[in-house]
Amino acid sequence: MINETHPLQLGKYNRLEVIKELDFGLYLDGFEGEEILIPRVYVPEGTQIGQFLDVFIYRDSEDRLIATTLKPYATVGEFAYLKVKDVSKLGVFLDWGLMKDLLVPFGEQQSKMAVGRSYLVYIYIDEETQRIVASAKIDKFLPNDAEEFTEKQQVELLPYEYTDLGIKALINKCKIGVIYKNEVFKSVNLGEFTIGYIKKIREDGKIDLTLEKIGFERIDNTKSFILSQLNNHNGFLPYNDKTSAEVIYSNLQMSKKDFKKAIGGLYKDMQIIIKEDGIYINKQE
Repeated sequence: MINETHPLQLGKYNRLEVIKELDFGLYLDGFEGEEILIPRVYVPEGTQIGQFLDVFIYRDSEDRLIATTLKPYATVGEFAYLKVKDVSKLGVFLDWGLMKDLLVPFGEQQSKMAVGRSYLVYIYIDEETQRIVASAKIDKFLPNDAEEFTEKQQVELLPYEYTDLGIKALINKCKIGVIYKNEVFKSVNLGEFTIGYIKKIREDGKIDLTLEKIGFERIDNTKSFILSQLNNHNGFLPYNDKTSAEVIYSNLQMSKKDFKKAIGGLYKDMQIIIKEDGIYINKQE
C-alpha cells in the first residue's frame, strides 16, 4: 500500500515528488524540507522533475534516508521468513531483498541464528536508534486483541519451523499454532503462505491445525481425488484397506483413515470394486 499522506513513513512505501536531478540520482520531496536521494540505478528511465515515484524508504549505512524502487520481501509491521546472510558484532544480517541487509540484534534472537538458515521475524523500527530492524522473538509482537478462532475455520498459515511435534505456523498473522506430524499429508514449504484449518482449540489457548478440510467435505474431496487417480491409471490402483499407511501417504498424500473412508464410500456408491490386489473402477456403472 502506497502512503499518499504526510508524514514520511520509514520502512514502508511512499509516493514522493521528484524535485531535483543530479548525476548520481534524483532528490525526492520528503516533506518538511527533507530531501531524499534515490540513487540513479533505481530511477525508472524517463523520470522527470515534477513526477511522482512510488518508493520504499530506509536508512543507509550512514543513517541517511534513502529511496529505492526495489521491493523488500516485507515492510515494517510485517512478519517474514528470511535467510541469514552474515553475522557481525551487532547481530545477524538477513537478506530482505535490498542492497542493505536487515539486522537482527543479538538481544532479539530467540536462539542462536546461523548463516544459511531462515527464520520467521517481525520487522519494526527501533525506538532508540530509529533504524529498521527485525526480531525473532515473535511472540511479543503478536497482537493482544487477536481475532478469536473457531474450530473448522479456514485460516491463512505461514509455516516457519519444524519441531518434534510437527510444524509451527503463524495463523492469520496474529497467533501461533501447530500442524502435527500425523496431519501432514502434502508438501509444506516453510516461509510460504498456505491455507489451513483450525482443528482444535485447547483449554490453554493453544491451537492445533490441519491442512485438510474437516468433516464430510474433506472426504468428498478425497473420493473425487481417488476417482481421478483411477481414471489416470487405466481404472486401477494397487491399494486397498490392507495397504500400509506409509505407502498410501507416499503415493496419495492422504492418511490411511481418510483413504479407507473414501473407498468405503465409493464402494457403497458402487463406483469401485475392491479386490486383493487393489481397487478398480466399476465399469458396469
